[in-house]
Amino acid sequence: MFDEKAHPLFARRSIYVVDDDSSMRRSMERLLRNHGFTAVVFESAGALLSHGHLEDACCLVLDVNLNGESGIALRRKLASDGAKVPVVYITGNDSQANQAAAIDSGCAAYLSKPFAASELIATVELACAKSA
Repeated sequence: MFDEKAHPLFARRSIYVVDDDSSMRRSMERLLRNHGFTAVVFESAGALLSHGHLEDACCLVLDVNLNGESGIALRRKLASDGAKVPVVYITGNDSQANQAAAIDSGCAAYLSKPFAASELIATVELACAKSA
């Protein structure tokens, strides 16, 4: 019997995306799905925390600035709760302070908006490969 989960083409798990910009969420969801990922999108840190199921994600894509919340603070909370899923930060407000805080929080990558679609996909694929 064919086991989809054992087959490398089906081994990818979900990518959880947290971004407060609805057009950015839709764009990333479409892009990730077009590259064979299951994209689950959230508009806030609270929505992700309420959803839970982080064990289903092979990677989180977190916006650094989440409408008054911090993606970096979210990453730190998840890590303190024992979550080990790799994080890719995205931001439209790039600064040395944001970069330093992101790296200090243990991120897999840090991308400044606008970024190339291929850059996001390559980064997510690398993060998922490391979490497998």
